Amino acid sequence: MKRRDKHDIAMTMLKAAKLPIQKTQLMYKARLSYDQLQRYLDLMIENGLIENCRIEGKRHNEILYKTTQKGLSFIENLESAEKLWETQLKVS
Repeated sequence: MKRRDKHDIAMTMLKAAKLPIQKTQLMYKARLSYDQLQRYLDLMIENGLIENCRIEGKRHNEILYKTTQKGLSFIENLESAEKLWETQLKVS
């Protein structure tokens, strides 16, 4: 498996959290260790890309994570940059 950079990991997490998702599910979908997930999650929450939502259940409150509007814009901008980069590589 190729080594992923920070942008790839961030994109994977943001796309996985478009709908509210549990921390464990997010960890599996992003293929991260718990420590890695926590570092990225803290950073993304701090920068307003992901928010945590508290859902009241029958037995306990559950915390889910969801991509914010700023996070969705981040996805769009990064995808646009990737397309531009690929176009430039084909022209060269």
